[in-house]
Amino acid sequence: MTDQQNKTVWLLIITSSLILAITMGVRQSLGLFVAPINSSTTIDIVSISLALAIGQLIWGAVQPIFGAVADKKGSFGVLVFGALLMFFGLVLTPFISSEFSLILTLGLLVAAGAGAGSFSILIGATAKNLPNEKRSFAGGFINAGGSFGQFVFAPLAQAIINGFGWIYSMLALAFSTLLTIPLARILTNQEKKEQVKTVQEDDIKLKNQLIIALKDKSYIYLHLGFFTCGFHVAFLVTHLPYEVALCGHSANVSAYSLALIGLFNIFGSLYAGYLGTKYRMKYILVWIYMSRALMIIIYLLSPKTELTFYIFSIAIGFTWLATVPPTAGIVGKLFGTKYLATLFGLTLLSHQIGGFFGAYLGGLFVNNYGDFTFMWYLDIILAIFAGIINIPIKEKKLVKV
Repeated sequence: MTDQQNKTVWLLIITSSLILAITMGVRQSLGLFVAPINSSTTIDIVSISLALAIGQLIWGAVQPIFGAVADKKGSFGVLVFGALLMFFGLVLTPFISSEFSLILTLGLLVAAGAGAGSFSILIGATAKNLPNEKRSFAGGFINAGGSFGQFVFAPLAQAIINGFGWIYSMLALAFSTLLTIPLARILTNQEKKEQVKTVQEDDIKLKNQLIIALKDKSYIYLHLGFFTCGFHVAFLVTHLPYEVALCGHSANVSAYSLALIGLFNIFGSLYAGYLGTKYRMKYILVWIYMSRALMIIIYLLSPKTELTFYIFSIAIGFTWLATVPPTAGIVGKLFGTKYLATLFGLTLLSHQIGGFFGAYLGGLFVNNYGDFTFMWYLDIILAIFAGIINIPIKEKKLVKV
């Protein structure tokens, strides 16, 4: 690649990272609003959990749709539309008073908007400009941007809640989403300059590619593993603040814990992206999922002190969304990059179906049993299953050049 091409690629990667920092930072901070909404409205915790669980599902469901639009028409319109959806969803939330309206704002508008500015569109747009051996690192770098957003937005949102109330905090998040619009312009201007294409990718139609993919056992195994990842992430991002409260700690511990998850996933994402340039990505996924099972077991056996929550957040944060670079990388290896936004978007749909169950079942369990014990056990079982199901994926050996 020439120096100019390298500059273009780096600008694409950095801009994508910043967009994801905003959309993921806002989205992953919504768990901090569960208790304030519960205490200041007539909406109970099960209803709030349902709204956020539907949001998990919608976030995944829209990604293959927006991905297909971005693959055909470019990503600028998708990103702007997403920013506006997030903005109006967040602005309207303080004025709602029922379960249905909360589902409409946080469950539909905010979630769909965040999905339009998320992994499938951003990684898809960038990967088309890169040779195969560099895509894993780029995916890790972009993913790290989302984690950085969580690191920044979670404590910031909690600080505003503490100082001015949850309504002002949510409005602040709303206006921050509009910053993605100028970033989207920069991204799409660079996106048009250079694209790495292959002959075999140019001929196949989207419908045919989808049929091929859905008949591929490796692609299905990838979906099953990613389902578990979504279950873990949604359960924690939605209910970790409530778990902290059940253990007698302040809301600040929740915010710091979420921030630590985001901070250490920066390192985890970059490391996973780097490992993807050296080793088969399916083995990276096996290690990530199995390690989560071990982390949860250690957490359950530990005293529930503030330090325990911080150590657990650091450990789980290292694997948090580090699954994204190898998962996207395997999809790219299996089917190329022409329809990567669509095909990776479908794996994210599976991720968010898991996310729906993680968020909603967490609310049901704590409402019926008073704690999350059974959810933690289910987390362990699913993590072991995800590790095993990734082993038979038929991933080509890495060709080192």
